[in-house]
Amino acid sequence: MEENKKIKFGIKKYFYQLIYRYLSVFVQPGNSVAEINPPSLPVSSFFKNKKKFIFDTSHPDGFSRLLKENPEYLILNGNVHYEKDVLCFFNKLHDACSRKTRVIVLYYSGLWKPLVEFATWLKLHSKADERNWVDRKDLENILWLADFEPVFTDRRILAPFYFPFISNFINRYLAPLPLFSSFCLVNILVARPVFKEKKKDLSVSVIIPARNESGNIENLVKRIPKMGFDSEIIFVEGHSRDSTWEEIQRANDRYGKVLNIKCIKQSGKGKADAVRKGFASASKDVLMILDADLAVAPEVLTDFYKAICQDQAEFLNGSRLVYPLNGKAMRFCNMIGNKFFAAVFSFLVGQRFKDTLCGTKVISRENYEKIILNRNFFGSFDPFGDFDLILGASRLCLKIREIPVRYYERACGSTNIKRWRHGALLLRMAFFAARKLRFI
Repeated sequence: MEENKKIKFGIKKYFYQLIYRYLSVFVQPGNSVAEINPPSLPVSSFFKNKKKFIFDTSHPDGFSRLLKENPEYLILNGNVHYEKDVLCFFNKLHDACSRKTRVIVLYYSGLWKPLVEFATWLKLHSKADERNWVDRKDLENILWLADFEPVFTDRRILAPFYFPFISNFINRYLAPLPLFSSFCLVNILVARPVFKEKKKDLSVSVIIPARNESGNIENLVKRIPKMGFDSEIIFVEGHSRDSTWEEIQRANDRYGKVLNIKCIKQSGKGKADAVRKGFASASKDVLMILDADLAVAPEVLTDFYKAICQDQAEFLNGSRLVYPLNGKAMRFCNMIGNKFFAAVFSFLVGQRFKDTLCGTKVISRENYEKIILNRNFFGSFDPFGDFDLILGASRLCLKIREIPVRYYERACGSTNIKRWRHGALLLRMAFFAARKLRFI
């Protein structure tokens, strides 16, 4: 009997250590984390976070205590299998959440039910009164009814028992792959609470990296729409060989009395560096990136503003591959590269992307500051800054949405993209991100 207990504990410990490893990508040491009605060995016991709580919601004041502590991450390990009324449970949970809360739901594949029952018969798994075997569509439907929005889903663990070398190889390198993932034991779904009330009017900073774009500066200033109760335009000029800097200063002299325009000369190199300098100088609630080539119409920024004000997403990315392309707006090789990297990063972050390389991106200042704190996790060799934001947003479990934009042929100047050199850098970043997010 004692030997059986040791075996069961050993199996559980390895299994929960695996789950902890996956969740620790998102739940960082500075975050507060709570586990709701955990099993005999809580997943949260492996976290070293200073603010760590366990709540029993069957207690009369369980949900009210949860609301008082207001943790950033809530872990539900198998709760959907045991709750008598899952919808009622999530409705009560929603009332105990704030906008910053992320709910991590761990639930188990119905394909494994016979094996779980067999392990229970062998007394390697504790007997439990399991009532529900839900699939992803069931769970997403329940979450929508309870005003939660799924952020992303994942599947993990093909080998729940520890065999030296073999288990690690299977769980790290095979389980994440598309075909093998269908047979994984553990499903992970991260959701955020949605609140019906409309957000307040927000202020906006539009950051425009500009290199060799002298012919577009005045049109940019004229065409950027007025958004929010206060807005600013921030030009970051990057070592241009033409008169871009002089045009920026001229536009400031001409329109500066009506518009809030900031002019910054870039000391470093690359678009990523320019974007970061622009963000560092920004003073408003919402941060927007607009490329200076006018290939994406500035007027479309109102769609991004509306989406973030109404809390339809927390990170917005433009997609140029929905509408027909104008003229020679995108070369064939660029198109193939865009589709390739969109597929790769959709797989890596668990949220769908159609066009990761569109320069139009929008995020709140609050969430961008969180990305800054964790930037070293993914390295700093992204030449454009697109993946710095995409990977950072995905690690924070932000809800990402794409907004279709029309992509026009450049009216003047030439592209600053070095497709083969930059493509190689992005491929390197994809491999790096895969080790950090998928093959862990």
